[in-house]
Amino acid sequence: MVTDFELLEAWRGGDAKAGSQLLRRHFDSLYRFFANKLGEEAQDLIQRTMLALVRSRDRFRGEASFRTYLFAIARNELYGHLRRLRRERALFDPAEHSIHDAGASPSQLEVKRRENKLLFEALSRLPLDLQVALELFYWEGLEGQELADVLEIPLGTVKSRLRRGKELLKKHLERLAKTGAELEKTRGDLEQWAREVKAEIELPEPAGD
Repeated sequence: MVTDFELLEAWRGGDAKAGSQLLRRHFDSLYRFFANKLGEEAQDLIQRTMLALVRSRDRFRGEASFRTYLFAIARNELYGHLRRLRRERALFDPAEHSIHDAGASPSQLEVKRRENKLLFEALSRLPLDLQVALELFYWEGLEGQELADVLEIPLGTVKSRLRRGKELLKKHLERLAKTGAELEKTRGDLEQWAREVKAEIELPEPAGD
């Protein structure tokens, strides 16, 4: 099978079909990454990310996986977009500010159960650095050096960031829960809950397909 990097090189060489194939391979992951943070703007950010892949040849370190490369670019596109939203107000600091703070209007990813919507709401109230770390860990399976490369932090900091993210997420879940059943769910297995939510997310087709 043609690798992701081979498709990227073909796309850089002018093969539009290779670019379309690369988008189809990674559309679901990119959509999950953007949609709970930017709602209807997710499709536009996906396109910006894919185009940035073509322009960013010099930024790639050969030992990284393609997914690491892809999400590092997606993260930069996300942060740049949110900083532009805040430009006329206060500087956006992803270590301190959440999607709520940024003034973005994210629409919930489509899920059926109330408790799963609750998880999205709680995630959106975390500082963005923590939200990104948890979502990449739980939904995309990034960990260790891959996660460190995407987040641009030392490997030794990854565990502490995930730990802080989980602790703060649980506090927000407890505040947002409206019933005893919802509160009980927040005290359960967060990893299993995250897997359930990922499986329930309804994903659109890539634009142009």
